[in-house]
Amino acid sequence: MKPRSRETPGEPTFRELFTPKLVTVLREGYGFSHLRKDVLAGLTVAIVALPLSMAIAIASGVSPDRGLYAAIIGGFIVSLMGGSRFQIGGPAGAFIVLVAAIVAREGVDGFLLATFMAGIILALVGMLRLGTYIKYIPHPVTVGFTAGIAVIIFASQLRDLFGLRLDGAEPGEIVEKIQSLARAYETVSPSAVALGFATILVILGLKRLRPTAPGMLVAVVGAAFVAALLDLPIETIGTRFGGIPEGLPAPRLPAVSPGRVIELLPDAFSIAFLGGIESLLSAVVADGMTGRRHRSNSELVAQGVANMASSLFGGIAVTGTIARTATNIRAGAVGPVAGMLHSLFLLAFMMLAAPLASYIPLAALAGLLMVVAWNMAEKHEFGAILMRSRAEAVVLLATFLLTVFRDLMTGIFVGVVLGSLLFMHRMATLVHVDRGMRDAPDAEGNGAPDEASDGVMLYRINGPIFFGASSTIASAFERIGGFPPVIILDFSEVPFADTSAAGSLMTFIRHAKRQNSQVFFAGANRDVRRMLARGGLRPPLVRYAPDAARAREAALAG
Repeated sequence: MKPRSRETPGEPTFRELFTPKLVTVLREGYGFSHLRKDVLAGLTVAIVALPLSMAIAIASGVSPDRGLYAAIIGGFIVSLMGGSRFQIGGPAGAFIVLVAAIVAREGVDGFLLATFMAGIILALVGMLRLGTYIKYIPHPVTVGFTAGIAVIIFASQLRDLFGLRLDGAEPGEIVEKIQSLARAYETVSPSAVALGFATILVILGLKRLRPTAPGMLVAVVGAAFVAALLDLPIETIGTRFGGIPEGLPAPRLPAVSPGRVIELLPDAFSIAFLGGIESLLSAVVADGMTGRRHRSNSELVAQGVANMASSLFGGIAVTGTIARTATNIRAGAVGPVAGMLHSLFLLAFMMLAAPLASYIPLAALAGLLMVVAWNMAEKHEFGAILMRSRAEAVVLLATFLLTVFRDLMTGIFVGVVLGSLLFMHRMATLVHVDRGMRDAPDAEGNGAPDEASDGVMLYRINGPIFFGASSTIASAFERIGGFPPVIILDFSEVPFADTSAAGSLMTFIRHAKRQNSQVFFAGANRDVRRMLARGGLRPPLVRYAPDAARAREAALAG
């Protein structure tokens, strides 16, 4: 097969839906030189993913090993089956808020069952080829809930960063959380503060001085070394969780019952929805960096299988991770083999270095996640939207504030609704109803007026006519005073119509009929004509013509 430098544009066929990008890469020709690049890229990403996966799991309210299980099992399947060449799957910071809420409410077993169900939903969405629609989430909504998640992650790490000791459980609501942490200010641990901020400085410093260096791993390992060497009195993975296992557990399906499935269904849809958005956003970022084109529906099928498998091994939710995917590309990855190797390297690290993980201070992981939260907040884009458009700013702020002070899914839901209303308003303003010329201008540039002696009136409708534009259409026709014998409505500039707009037109036409006026529809394309007919606008109520000129000829011919 002739190698292709770019994937075929457009949505994949049903057969391509089940053809992973791994197969595409192998078909193009995959040699030792490609493998060598993927080995180096996979190792680089694994070094980044090792501390990050544990930190995300701890912030989500579960033990650190569950983050590693997700990165190993889920990450391998995402690369094996996915529709993106460079996607790296694993636990993501965007899930912290959602996972923590479900675990606190339903327990770990309930969360694992919800994740398994979410995997089924994602796979079905992909197989039904609905992945394209997930990409239509308004940009201000995406920026709003991402920034909201970043704020919540930042606040959730304050306890470990400062080594605070609370009398009871840490509240989930952000206002109560801050108040509770403020009351515990006397328990601040200077050692935890020093290690936490040192971790942040090392990560940021290495990123500036040596961008290719694994800053997160260096900072966390350095903090663990210092804590162990000085025997600092701070919490570590070992003191809180007893360390991490040296291998993978046996797969196990959580207890399932019809009642439990129904109870967890909203959580499963929340995980699936957020996972779908994050994975496709990550794939789009990868496309922008490489010029490739991912298969959205194939990617969702892979994400679904990955979440099912991760939950069976006790791992947390899996999605495409933007930072690790970008790292994979910058490290020179050629294809999905790099992502598969990243998972195998993580498994090797887990088996060989599990005892050493017990010494990692939680303050260091908190500092790492604060850097992650700062980077994911999209501060420049947030400010740009606020400055660019007042309406988009409302959508952005509503999503952001509801995500922070209410919950993630409420923020997304309200944001999508507001964004949709904004879009419909903008589309409605594009619709215009204008009086047209009876004939084309003559040699002197003069055109005949609409109120011509032949008694024919021409109106041109420009723009999509749908339920949002119904009032615009109705208002334009209500301004007509006397009705001429013949009215021609030119639809040649109408790309789309729905039955609500047809209802507005029906009101006008009935009024015209009462005035003994004959109505012609001219230039409507096949889809518009079909939709108008469904709304009852059919002969003999109205007559159709290919264009305005022939409509006039038919009217004058009787």
